[in-house]
Amino acid sequence: MTTSFALFPFHATTRDIGVHVAVTYLPEQSEPDRGRWFWAYHIRIENRGDHPVQLLTRHWIITDGRGNQQSVDGDGVVGEQPVVQPGKSYDYVSGCPLATPTGSMKGSYRMIGLDGEIFEVKIPHFALIAPAVAE
Repeated sequence: MTTSFALFPFHATTRDIGVHVAVTYLPEQSEPDRGRWFWAYHIRIENRGDHPVQLLTRHWIITDGRGNQQSVDGDGVVGEQPVVQPGKSYDYVSGCPLATPTGSMKGSYRMIGLDGEIFEVKIPHFALIAPAVAE
């Protein structure tokens, strides 16, 4: 199992769990004239450990280009609480709208191991930047 970091330029590892992020600006879903910009982010969670782990919850801190922050918490990701087996990965894609053409996201996942221990896994900080920003 090897992740191409060229495809996933943002990454963090916590306790043998790698989180890799790639971001794409979606002009077809954005309306800059109406103050709306939209990005999709692709996340790959890799289990480099010896035991399965399950993703229980997510916590995001989303910051817009004006410095306004929003916290988002919830169970699982995209409606799932996946179990990631050793040597395997789990991928999902989600999206983020902002009222500014730039911003950033970071956060964490709460996971549980085979032994019942609950621990936090860091989601790397990544930028949301619309191309050709002219403010």
